[in-house]
Amino acid sequence: MTPLTILLVGGTGSIGRLVARRALADGHTVRVLTRRPASAPAGTEAVAGDLTDASTLAAAVEGIDAVVFTHGAPYQSPKVRDVDYGGVLNVLTAIGDRPVRIALMTAIGVTNRAGGYHDWKRRSERLVRASGHPYTIVRPGWFDCNDDDQHSLHFLQGDRRWAGSPADGVIAREQIADVLVASLTSPGADGKTLELVAERGPAQSDLDPLFAALAPDKGLDGADDTANLPLAGEPADVRADLEAVTDHATRS
Repeated sequence: MTPLTILLVGGTGSIGRLVARRALADGHTVRVLTRRPASAPAGTEAVAGDLTDASTLAAAVEGIDAVVFTHGAPYQSPKVRDVDYGGVLNVLTAIGDRPVRIALMTAIGVTNRAGGYHDWKRRSERLVRASGHPYTIVRPGWFDCNDDDQHSLHFLQGDRRWAGSPADGVIAREQIADVLVASLTSPGADGKTLELVAERGPAQSDLDPLFAALAPDKGLDGADDTANLPLAGEPADVRADLEAVTDHATRS
């Protein structure tokens, strides 16, 4: 495996720190985008920048091979548009046509039209799919609600778990990090979206077969996603963002 230089967006959060640890253990170089460089995990390179300010991102994306997004505004925060959606748009714009692999973490149940919070996360997924970059989108279940014997990874598709509780599925934070990092170097992970949960049993050591078994995404949505966010009904500025990202991908 060729070591990568990875930009970690959300690297000072609970999952981001685990991503940094996993990636460093695998021999990758990790660069953390943060407004507070002193808070970056040990062993990483901190780069000062603000995810919501595109003008601060040039240094962060210089020379990278991959981006892992684990960022996110608090649930139902009014900042979800600027952070979860706008942050992805800003980083994609800063990357431009450079060949960069992307791993984006959103959430299980993101296709449930329960409110703007989910919609903005789903729109961030669409930006990544439209960008033309190789990518994997991971929608984890409820963090650290699994039992001690509940570590067997299951990759689901279709996003039909909309209870809004751990009944949707559970997963350890550490395993979310493992899947995100593994997706960057697994050929079977490219162009796929999955819901990530754990069931009874031990964790798998080889994730390639799980990625390979997934169906590829279709257009702007994940494989078998519910078609309940029609592009024609989207706000004009959201459609314009998608067109700009798509046009850039086509030109490159």
